Amino acid sequence: MAGAPLDLAVINGTVVLGGGRYRVGVGVKDGKVAVLATEEMLPAAARTIDAKGNYVLPGVIDSEAHPGCYVPFDYDMKTESRAAAAAGITTWGIQAPTTRLGTKPFKEVVARADVVSFNESFPSGRDVINEHSHVDAYLTYMVETDQHAREIPQYAEEHGVTSFKLYLQTRSMKGMSDDDDTNWPSRRAGLGTGIDDGTVFMVMEETAHLGYPGIVHIHPENWEIGRIFEERLRAGGRTDFGSWTDRSPDFMEAHHIRSYAYLAMQTPGRVPLYLQHCTTRLSFEEVARARAEGLELYAQTGPPWLWAEPEYGWRINVPLRRRDNIEALWVALAEGIVDVVGSDHVVGWEPTSHEEMYNPVIWDCRTGFSRVELFLPVLLSEGVNKGRISLERAVQVSSENPAKTSGLWGKKGSLLPGFDADFVIIDLGREVTVGKEHINTRSGWSIMEGHTFTGWPVMTILRGEVSAEWADDSPGMRPVGEPRGRYQPRSLRPKRQVIDTSPVRAALTDRWLADDFVRPGFSAETTRYRGVRGG
Repeated sequence: MAGAPLDLAVINGTVVLGGGRYRVGVGVKDGKVAVLATEEMLPAAARTIDAKGNYVLPGVIDSEAHPGCYVPFDYDMKTESRAAAAAGITTWGIQAPTTRLGTKPFKEVVARADVVSFNESFPSGRDVINEHSHVDAYLTYMVETDQHAREIPQYAEEHGVTSFKLYLQTRSMKGMSDDDDTNWPSRRAGLGTGIDDGTVFMVMEETAHLGYPGIVHIHPENWEIGRIFEERLRAGGRTDFGSWTDRSPDFMEAHHIRSYAYLAMQTPGRVPLYLQHCTTRLSFEEVARARAEGLELYAQTGPPWLWAEPEYGWRINVPLRRRDNIEALWVALAEGIVDVVGSDHVVGWEPTSHEEMYNPVIWDCRTGFSRVELFLPVLLSEGVNKGRISLERAVQVSSENPAKTSGLWGKKGSLLPGFDADFVIIDLGREVTVGKEHINTRSGWSIMEGHTFTGWPVMTILRGEVSAEWADDSPGMRPVGEPRGRYQPRSLRPKRQVIDTSPVRAALTDRWLADDFVRPGFSAETTRYRGVRGG
C-alpha cells in the first residue's frame, strides 16, 4: 500500500518476550519495531505477513560462532550465514583470532609469525561481513599476545569490539615451536602462539578498565591435564566416541572456572567474566560460588551439550556429556545458573562430507560438525515441548541475555518499539524427522539426521525484511534474497545493562552450593576417570 504509515505488519501471531506472551501485531518502519498493538489498532502497512497462529519471537542472537575457522572467512560466510538465517539467527557473535578474519593469503595451519595485530585484520573482517553475510554480526576477538592485550582500548574505540576471548586450551602452546603440533587443532584453527597467565591477566586488566560492555570470555578446559588422560586412554585401547568425553572429565572444566574466576576478581573493578560451554554439574557449582563471592559472571552453553550424548554425537571441544550432566544442564538453564545459549558453529575443512570426516576411531575422526541448525530445534523440542524451560525462558537465553552481555541491548534482543525489527516465527508443533533436505550448511550433513524434533522456525526477518522461510512448496527452511547483514560495532556506555536475575541468583546460588544436587567430589561422569588413572 503506497504511502502507508508502516512498511510491514506481522499479524495473527503471539509475540513472546522474556516477560510474557502477548496477542498483538507488530508494526515495522524503517527496519525498526514501531508499534505493538492489537491488530485492529495497527496502522496500515505496505506489506502484511500472516503468522498463521504461530509464535513471534525476537530474532536469535547466536553469541558464539566460528565461520572461517578452517577455511577462508569469505568462503565460509557465503554459505554459513545463509544456514544461520535459515536457523532463525538474525545476529551472529563471531569469535575469531587475528588470522581468521579474511586476511590474505589464507593459511590452513598457522605459525607464530602469522599472529599480527587485530588492527591489520579488522578491516577485512568487517568488509567480509558487510559484503557476504545474511545475518548481522559483531566480533569477539580471540586474543593471544601481550600486544593484543595492550591494544584492547583501541579495539574498543576504533573497531567497536568490546568482548575478548581467551582460549585456555592454548596455554599448553606457549613456548612451542611451529613444528610442535601437540595442541591439535589450535594451529589449524588459526591460533599460532597460545597464551600464558600473564597475557590472561593483562587482558582482564585492560577489559576491566573499559567498563560496560567490556567482558572477557574464556573457554574453560584444561588440556594440559587432558593430554595425560588421552595418553592413558590410547594405551588402554579405547577408541570409542565416549573416550573423547573421558579425556576431558568434568573437573577439568570446573577447575578453569574456579581458577580464572578467582583471577578475574583480582583485577581492578573485577572484570566481568563470560564462560563458553558450561556443561557440567561441577561447573555449575563453581559458577554459583564465584557469584556468591561477588563476581559478575555469565555462563553459556550450546545445543550440542543440551541434547547429544557421546555415543551418537561427534568430536567437539568441550566434549559432549553424558545423560546425568545433560539433565543437570537443563535445570541450570531454567534456574538462571546458565544464562545464554550459543551454537559454537563450526564446519570443518574441505572435504566436509560425512564420509570424508567420519572415523569410528575417535582419535582419527575429524572435528568441525555443523551446529547452528541444532539451535532452535533443541531449545524448542528438548526444552519447551518437554517442559524443561518455558518459551519465555527460551527468549531470554537466545535473544535478551546475549544482547545484554554483548552490549547490543537497546538495538537487538527484543521486539519492543525502537529495537531492530529482527524476528523469528516458530511453529511449536511442527514435527520433523531430519534429513539432508533440512540442512543448509556447506557440509550437507548433520548429527541431527534421523532424529525427530518438534518445534521449528518457519520464517526469519532481519530488520523488517524476510531473510529465510519455510515455503509451502519447500522441504525445509531456505534463505531468501541477497546478503543484507551488517557489521554491528558496540560502544562503551556509562550505565551497565546486566541480566535481571533478582528472582534467581540470591536463592539459587545458595541452593546450588548447599544442597546435594551438586555433590562434592566426583559426579557420576567424573568417576569414570578413576578407571583411566587406575585408581
